[in-house]
Amino acid sequence: MKIKHKSHFQDINTTEFFGILPDNKAIHSYKLTNKNGMQATIIDYGATVTALKVPRENGELVDVVLGFDSLEKYLKSYSLSGSPYFGATVGRYAGRINNGTFTLNDKTFHLNKNNNNHSLHGGIIGFAQKKWEVETIIEGENPSITMTLLSPDNEENYPGDLSISLTYTLSEDNELQLEYTATTTKDTIINLTHHSYFNLNGHDSSVADQEMIVNSDKILETTPENIPTGTILNLTNHVFDFRTPANCPTLIDNSFIIETESDIAAALYSPTNGLRMTVYTNQPSVHVFVGGNCGDIKGKENVAYHSLSGICFETQNYPDAPNHSHFPNSILKKEDTYQHKTVYKFQSI
Repeated sequence: MKIKHKSHFQDINTTEFFGILPDNKAIHSYKLTNKNGMQATIIDYGATVTALKVPRENGELVDVVLGFDSLEKYLKSYSLSGSPYFGATVGRYAGRINNGTFTLNDKTFHLNKNNNNHSLHGGIIGFAQKKWEVETIIEGENPSITMTLLSPDNEENYPGDLSISLTYTLSEDNELQLEYTATTTKDTIINLTHHSYFNLNGHDSSVADQEMIVNSDKILETTPENIPTGTILNLTNHVFDFRTPANCPTLIDNSFIIETESDIAAALYSPTNGLRMTVYTNQPSVHVFVGGNCGDIKGKENVAYHSLSGICFETQNYPDAPNHSHFPNSILKKEDTYQHKTVYKFQSI
């Protein structure tokens, strides 16, 4: 692991032991702090964000993501019937793949199924449940951490050795920046995303009174099992038209089409404390999720989470894109490099 110093700012980033995996590998947490006092804590299990503390105008720090205090709780969460994937890096393919099958270069691949008859978020053991390697920590101004993962050929029945690099940067503009790159030894499919549940009032609150925007006029139609039908719906007069601010819905699990990467993809605002989060991405979709996978879970600080504890903005390609020729390309060829950038920017207004 390399640690680089970029400036003369006091180095206030910390590394702490977080727990031991069943195979006796140690997991650590890494806290990045910028000069404004904003803090991001990431563990090398699942390249997971466990805490994101954002300063308000009065200097108070608000932890705006759901999570757990211990590795044991993260491990146990993946044995639940509906794992929440709190703060995790999801892959090899985020979202659902219909019947767990896709065809690539005239060969049909049968993925492991973990969601009814479908493959979800990479299968039975996805990237969220892997120990990532810490490659570089950059301290000082705009602190960052780079983690890497090698997913071997045929893992979860995906083709190719896939080498992934993910850099989290905490900018001095109070942005959590995520930059993913990946290469493969065989043509494969890929769709990575970040799975934090956000709550601008704090992880011990509710998002019910928070206002959201999704900069989209189209949504993917899905079956009752949330598999895209291939039809794209216009959102005019639709209940999920969030082009103007509206309160978070009590239940949503839908993919919105994002057509202009220079504009915001989505935003969340808390009238309670004046915090605003703006989401930017170069991905063609943001999947918005509220309402499930949190009930009866005790989170950080022994908080009882519920269905309105948080909202996910999963920037990604379309679910099941490999099975729809008119969806954006999800194939990573062995001579190419996958590149994905997403930014969550926080402001007190």
